[in-house]
Amino acid sequence: MNDAKGHGRRWPDGETRAMVPVPTGIIQQPGVRVRATGLRLPPVIFGISALGNLYQVMPEDRKLAIVAACRAHTTGPVVFDGAGKYGAGLALECLGRALRVQGVSAEQVLISNKLAWRRAPLQGPEPTFEPGVWKNLAHDAMMDVSADGILRCHAEGLALLGSPYRTDLVSVHDPDEYLAMAKGDAAERARRMCDVLGAYRSLIALRKAGVVKAVGIGSKDWRVLRDIADQVDVDWVMLACSLTIMSHPRELIEWVAQAGRRGVAVIDSALFHGGFLTGGDHLDYRPVDPANPEHARALRWRGQFEVICRAHDILPGVACTAFALSIPGVVSVALNTTRADRVAENAAMPAIPIPTALWRDLGEAGLIDRELDFAA
Repeated sequence: MNDAKGHGRRWPDGETRAMVPVPTGIIQQPGVRVRATGLRLPPVIFGISALGNLYQVMPEDRKLAIVAACRAHTTGPVVFDGAGKYGAGLALECLGRALRVQGVSAEQVLISNKLAWRRAPLQGPEPTFEPGVWKNLAHDAMMDVSADGILRCHAEGLALLGSPYRTDLVSVHDPDEYLAMAKGDAAERARRMCDVLGAYRSLIALRKAGVVKAVGIGSKDWRVLRDIADQVDVDWVMLACSLTIMSHPRELIEWVAQAGRRGVAVIDSALFHGGFLTGGDHLDYRPVDPANPEHARALRWRGQFEVICRAHDILPGVACTAFALSIPGVVSVALNTTRADRVAENAAMPAIPIPTALWRDLGEAGLIDRELDFAA
């Protein structure tokens, strides 16, 4: 059922106003095939970082409702994107528990687990990774990237999910962060790259053995992602915070198109820069600091963006999603929410028509590249 009805929605500044018709009752269909894996990705896959208490503590019943809503708006296996880093494993635990409570079989879900972080004892009031972002955690997390370390991460992920669930899509998570720990030491960075490539040898062995179905990369720094993809036979890549309506380097757009032509599925995530573009107070998962020149520029960009979206009665999140899915090579976007009632809207976003004039006005304001032929 694809009814469409106009309805009021709250903007980042709190104003409620009528919007363009938004489809309701959208049920996602299986979408693009991931190479020869047999897997198909729908336009929207569901991130589960909120289940790990991202920015706020959520009660269990809200987490269960979010998982149920994701299932209700996808036909065929619903795709969840997780990571051991999300709440130091809490998100994976919650997902597995919710699926069992709801009687979901392993065949009804596809679970992606981005690997690199394992649980560690919590020594202080909050975890040492991404301070201020994750709330009320019982564990810390540490990176464990190597041929053996990635297998430990994989095993821990399965234990956190619990029977009967498995992770069909796996990747090395945040290889850019791991390499950056070399702090400019070329020899140390080379050693760390050997660790990353060793981790991939282990994941590819798991794929060959049929333990997992697809191997990918998840990274914020797209240049690191590109360098690894040039050396490793990956099935998919996930970009985070790097290919968005606010940041879309021409070189990256060209690489994504090339990856798509090679049959590599590109998933775009963190389209809202950690909630920033939809009115949040974090930018790329760090608290917004107006005194920071980079953050000040982003605040100015967001202000102009909101004005133009408002003029066209298009919510900022809808514009962000439409932009990402219009990029040649991008097959899916990963969207996360803390509210079950927003899942239906997330699933419907790819079906919302965007007026050409919105792209024109964004281009004329210098907010997006005016030469992009797909945003026209």
